[in-house]
Amino acid sequence: MIREKVKIVNDAGLHARPAAALVKLASKFKSDFFIHMYGYRVNGKSILGVMTLAAEQGAELELEIDGEDEEAAAEAIIELINDGFGEVYDDEG
Repeated sequence: MIREKVKIVNDAGLHARPAAALVKLASKFKSDFFIHMYGYRVNGKSILGVMTLAAEQGAELELEIDGEDEEAAAEAIIELINDGFGEVYDDEG
């Protein structure tokens, strides 16, 4: 199992488009994927689960990835989040 902390860097946070991109990417992997934030644990392959977090810019998430392709999944998911989901962001915030 891999557990990794990441920060939301894009200005708009984890709104609909980034949430959909995250779920779509995570669903390509066999490993289970959960996101921990503010005491909640949601399925990272569920758009409803991810959207309920309403993670704003600067929010810290703990990712939990467990399964046969966990390393590849973790690398891809962390890269997507650290790249701000391809959106422009202000790195001073």
